[in-house]
This record gives sequence, structure tokens and C-alpha cells, in this order.
Amino acid sequence: MIEHNKIMYYGGYKEVEFPPIHLDRFTKDFSWGFYFTDVEEQAQERAKKFITPVVNTYRLKNIDELNVKTFEDYSDEWLDFVVRCRNGNTHDYDVVIGRMADDSIYEYIEAYELGRMDKQRFFELMESKYSAYQISVHTIRGLEHIEFIRSYKIENSVQKDKES
Repeated sequence: MIEHNKIMYYGGYKEVEFPPIHLDRFTKDFSWGFYFTDVEEQAQERAKKFITPVVNTYRLKNIDELNVKTFEDYSDEWLDFVVRCRNGNTHDYDVVIGRMADDSIYEYIEAYELGRMDKQRFFELMESKYSAYQISVHTIRGLEHIEFIRSYKIENSVQKDKES
């Protein structure tokens, strides 16, 4: 899915030349890390949530040298992995690549965790949802394989509303 020298994007509110591994209060789909995408429009949409939207561009180099876990699509393994990570468990992968769980999917995951939805129903609901891929870096070794290329600012309605 992600090949050597792949261009990656991160949407935010500032230039991020040296990506950090984010240790937030809540763990993400694939645990703590730095998350980005190979879809430029996805990064732009994320950046537009901020008053000063910026898209950062990176090159992921020599990925074959890293310990990478790839989920091609939703699967039992993906669901179990996301549930473990969102519950605070970590893993030994440098990079994880797979489908993103948006807020509505998270509700389904929570229902599954609580025993209020089985895997079959979960995957039936997933077939009707659009979900983008994400790439997450979880180790210093992984961060060493990210080369910053450039960043650029974009305009959005939040910015225009503030100026009016």
C-alpha cells in the first residue's frame, strides 16, 4: 500500500518540520504516535478546522527497513488491534498503516467492546461507511524515516469568518 519514498501529508495549524510522537490523554486507533495520510485533500480538510490552516508535506523513506504493520481493509485483526490500542495498549511496530476509525465508527467499536454489537454486525456497518487510510509512526526509528519537504498555508471559511 505505501511504497518507498511515498509523499505524505499532515494537516494542522502550523509548520511541523520535526514530527513528534503525540502522547495525548486519549489513545488513537493505532496507539500514540504521529498520524498522517497519503491523501492531500484529507490533510487539507483536517487543516481547515483551524484558523491558520497549514499542510505539511513529507517523504516516507526506506520503509522496508522498518517494522511495519499494514491492514489492507477492515478485518477481525484490525478491529481487535484498534480496540486494544484505544484501551491504552501499545505495540512494537515502527509504523502502522490502515483504515481510520472516525467518530461514528468509534461508537460502533464501543458497542462491540461492551458486547452490544457482534463482529458480523460491525463489519456490515463498515461496508456502508467511507473511511480513509492513515499512516502512524510510533518510534524514534520510524521518525528517522520521515523527511520534511515543505509546508503551505491554505484558506478556509474559519479564517474568512474571523476577518469579516
